Amino acid sequence: MPRPLKLTLFLLMFGSLFYITHFHYELRPSDIRDIVLSFGFWGPLFFNFLYAIGPVAFLPTSVLSLGSGLAFGVWPGVLYIIIGATAAATTGYVMGRFFGRSVINVDRYPWSEKLFTQMERRGFLYVFVLRLIPLVSFDLLSYAGGISRVRFRAFVPATVLGMIPGTFAYSFLGASLASGSVTTIFIAALVFVGLIVVTYIFREPVKKWLGLN
Repeated sequence: MPRPLKLTLFLLMFGSLFYITHFHYELRPSDIRDIVLSFGFWGPLFFNFLYAIGPVAFLPTSVLSLGSGLAFGVWPGVLYIIIGATAAATTGYVMGRFFGRSVINVDRYPWSEKLFTQMERRGFLYVFVLRLIPLVSFDLLSYAGGISRVRFRAFVPATVLGMIPGTFAYSFLGASLASGSVTTIFIAALVFVGLIVVTYIFREPVKKWLGLN
């Protein structure tokens, strides 16, 4: 497919989805819950579809993850988030591989070249650590994985393993809000805040270790 046509189709698809999700609807976790549950038996499948198109429509993953906790509880909410987030990561990876830097402008970040170079050498390790300690956004890391041509069979397991702690924290917090129990909400909030604190503490050491200073 000629590059100009490829870019045109991408921009049309992106523009339509961006308009719908950001101007026609203002999605909140409770909205995600209501929409997903309205599909009944097919709710989990629809939730995974929403997650999968997230990198194209810029749907906030935090809202989707909290919505899953509200709708499905901690279990199977964690499972659905992992499946959906893996699908979203795959979408971003394919976009990075297919469109490269022609559409996804990652060069404006001063550390981008160093990130690409290191990911080409140690793809699994970089994706795993940066999912675990998110120094870059979820979608941006997926794009970078595709652009730097990290092997897909390394990208997927690194993504799944790295996002398990964050997935549990979001699902637990969403489920606690649905339960209405003050004690459960307090414990879930402590877990969530604890994860944020750990991430903050390890940001600089991880940046140094990965060579991204």
